[in-house]
Amino acid sequence: MQKILIIINDAPYGTEKAYNALRMAMMLQKEHADKLEIKIFLLADAVFCGLPNQTTPNGYYNIERMLKSVIKQGGEVKSCGGCSEARGIDKLQFIEGVQLSNMKEFAQWTVECDKVLTF
Repeated sequence: MQKILIIINDAPYGTEKAYNALRMAMMLQKEHADKLEIKIFLLADAVFCGLPNQTTPNGYYNIERMLKSVIKQGGEVKSCGGCSEARGIDKLQFIEGVQLSNMKEFAQWTVECDKVLTF
């Protein structure tokens, strides 16, 4: 089974990088569910993607819902602990299925995965 690591660096809103990364993850899961594993690592301001209770206007994408969809389909999502601590959110509750991690695990995922996509 092929493993794909998607790295997200930007905040959930303001740019569309997180949105496009999650669109890609969801499409890969939809079209190739039996052939691959999706892993997502949230770095820098992307750690805010993992916070719950995101409210967006009707018709606007919602990163929380998108992450939950990826997780529900078997994707793994980790959030950089150092980045979260630097932003004062490491003690907050994250979306169910999003786990705090570290650079050691990030490095291990990078080595284990067949492809790495960066957004």
